[in-house]
Amino acid sequence: MRDAWVRAVVGRGGNAEKAAASARELLARYGEAHRSYHTEQHVVAMLSDVELLAEDIVLDSFDRDVLTLAICAHDVVYNGKPGEDERASAAWARRRLTDAGVSEDVVDRVEALVLATITHEADGQDALADVLLDVDLAILGAPEEKYDAYVWAVRAEYSHVADDHWRTGRAAVLRSLVERDVLYRTTDARRRWDSAARNNIRRELGSL
Repeated sequence: MRDAWVRAVVGRGGNAEKAAASARELLARYGEAHRSYHTEQHVVAMLSDVELLAEDIVLDSFDRDVLTLAICAHDVVYNGKPGEDERASAAWARRRLTDAGVSEDVVDRVEALVLATITHEADGQDALADVLLDVDLAILGAPEEKYDAYVWAVRAEYSHVADDHWRTGRAAVLRSLVERDVLYRTTDARRRWDSAARNNIRRELGSL
């Protein structure tokens, strides 16, 4: 994650020393003790999954850098407060990228992409948002054992929430996902993950 962030900042004209400093902050934040799933490993998995989707989606150097920055920053603030966390993460990205001298158009694009993860919905006109949201939800289509480990990790992050409240809230989120006509936006993501994701979600719903 560190190297990917620095390369993308520098690739968009940012200062290397500033990029390295913000990369250290990224690592520290993703390594916070209260995180079990939303860690550096999640970011690295997303970056790897982009490469899978890039086999069918053409991304130029600008798109790759913007997408890398958005992926690295999208959960930099994570306190288990949906909406508030994403807005704080977007603001963090804006401050750090601006401080590094990255151009305003790139900063705006990264901020908008991070904010898109609040609802995980897009208008279908933004290919980068489609890829970002798909790789963020790729874990839903993982093999059952890996999916179950993800569920355990997310529950650990919400250990302060009582079981009945957790079940109610989690079930609402899962139903909102499985009832979507379009869970994954890109053709390749649908081919790779949609069927398994829907099966995993239904299986988890049955256990709540």
